[in-house]
Amino acid sequence: MKSLHALAAQLQAPGGAIEDPCLLPEGKGCARTALSPFFVSMDSLARGTTTRPTVITAFGNSLIAGDRIVDILRLELGDMLGAAGRGVLLVDRMAPYGGRERTTATSTGWEPRTLGELRAPPLPFGITGVYHVATESGARGRFKLEGEPHGTLWWQDVPGGGALTVTSQGQVLARTKPEGTNQGQSTRFDIPADAKWLDVSVEGKDAVVQGVVLEHARPGIVLDMLGVPSSDARLFGRLGDGLLRTQLTERAPRLLLFFLGGNERKRLEWKRTTPEVVRSDLSALLRRVRAVAPDSACMVVGPIDAVRTDSPTGPGKDPRPFLDAVIAAEREVATREGCAFFDLFSAMGGTGSLMRFHAAGFVHDDLVHPRGKGLDVLGQLVTDALLRAWVEGDAMVPALTSDRDGAPEPSPTSSAQVSETIP
Repeated sequence: MKSLHALAAQLQAPGGAIEDPCLLPEGKGCARTALSPFFVSMDSLARGTTTRPTVITAFGNSLIAGDRIVDILRLELGDMLGAAGRGVLLVDRMAPYGGRERTTATSTGWEPRTLGELRAPPLPFGITGVYHVATESGARGRFKLEGEPHGTLWWQDVPGGGALTVTSQGQVLARTKPEGTNQGQSTRFDIPADAKWLDVSVEGKDAVVQGVVLEHARPGIVLDMLGVPSSDARLFGRLGDGLLRTQLTERAPRLLLFFLGGNERKRLEWKRTTPEVVRSDLSALLRRVRAVAPDSACMVVGPIDAVRTDSPTGPGKDPRPFLDAVIAAEREVATREGCAFFDLFSAMGGTGSLMRFHAAGFVHDDLVHPRGKGLDVLGQLVTDALLRAWVEGDAMVPALTSDRDGAPEPSPTSSAQVSETIP
């Protein structure tokens, strides 16, 4: 977006390149990098040789929880390669405040629980890192539809939980049958072509909803935003094994994104963790998620600039400690685990960049969280880097046998090719 590029220039945010490690050397080149599986799917979308959506799954903290950073990636890739729907949504907001970009248009009667809470909630989490408990009989959430033909309701079969009903304009599309097994469940349903609204309601109370998936059965980009405030790699360990395996297998992502580091830096400063534990936690998360989605590309996005609010010379005059340590740890772990790495701190302008954003009105007065166009600029930096890596990847990734749909081989000039079959 031209306006965002101009704004990035005004903020002295130079952007940067993705560090995309070679996973399969071939001669003097590279047959496969960490991002090759995603670039293969992008090639298939661009050439019209695939029939299915390409899913991006983005885990992270409050930096992406409002959906604004990753929304730029979703919009730009969707404009280029087609959009295939909104993907994973929530039945209500994660808190009594905030927008509804990734949730129902209206809702009542739900209590949110998130993996970012200080004490672990009683139930395991699915990949959203959030679940909602019906606190009253008749709890309801209403989604505005955008022509999606199919949907999936993710719910937890808790003992004593009421049945959930999915309706559209008075027509029952699905009804759950709770048995108290305490297992995660997926209930699929078809949506009438002319439907405008979709309702999820509870018969009784105490039902637990993990999420709702709405997307089109057509080629295009879908980006699932799975950001949770206060989260870090360690807290993502609260994802339940069965839920992670089932839901992520259903989503079949072609790119796993991890926006982490800000809370790790805080906990290092507060002496609640160590650099060794930060490395261990991130390694464990990457290995666990990638074990479920081994054919997906993987990229870790580092934290943004951080400043001291209690500096003797004035708020924002000095950088926060441990920022460099977290960036170094994430870069090291990403490379070791076969993931690409993007240094967002350097891309936004390095030390002092947060205060430039703040002076322009794009950071909240807490001097921690970007807002408004500041979030959009950060999203543009990530998007530009990913597109640049795709377009300029010819020399790095020279050959391909087939894409995951069994489509014909791309030509030797494809921007992202691998020498093995991507299933």
